Amino acid sequence: MSGKLRLSRLRKFRPALRLSVFFRPVRKFVFRAAIGFFLLATAVVLLAYFNPEKFLCVDSGQVSANVIVVLGGGGHERPERAAELFKLRAAPRILITGAGDDGINRQILIADGVPANAIEIEGKSLTTRQNAEFSIKQLREEKIGSAILVTSWYHSRRALKTFEHYAPEIKFYSRPAYFEFIRKEWTRIMVKRIYLEFLKLPGYWICYGVNPI
Repeated sequence: MSGKLRLSRLRKFRPALRLSVFFRPVRKFVFRAAIGFFLLATAVVLLAYFNPEKFLCVDSGQVSANVIVVLGGGGHERPERAAELFKLRAAPRILITGAGDDGINRQILIADGVPANAIEIEGKSLTTRQNAEFSIKQLREEKIGSAILVTSWYHSRRALKTFEHYAPEIKFYSRPAYFEFIRKEWTRIMVKRIYLEFLKLPGYWICYGVNPI
């Protein structure tokens, strides 16, 4: 093979060689990023399975606000927790949000010693997002600056992040109920609700922009 022909072939392959040299560190970065993502995902899955309460449960501690917002759903633990906080003077009023069980929750609150004139009802919402949107509309009309959210412990992160997303100007706190918080007390229905939250959190992020972190 003549020297000219060899040189001609080298010139043809030179761009490919340059691209190969250029993409080599890119490939390394992508590979390392994939490994890092895999390890992170594994850690999250293990945490979600063995200690879901570490991520799902958010408690703001001892706080006070203008109103307590009780979210619909769960069992009787939510209104009972709200009544407990009301007696501790965490807030002077209670807003019940959620269609279907709003009347029952009101009865439980009254039975637990909350005066009827201290209770308001938003009885149209069907989801956590609607709980936030419909309640926030009422809070804004009444110029409320702070609110304590009461829901089940496994639902508290999504609830808090959803309310904060739709009303960043209002200060929201989370004081959840701890019914069936200990793993050995979980029922089959509770297990389903707990692990379903790990699907609903990214679902709310993708669909409504509610960042769960």
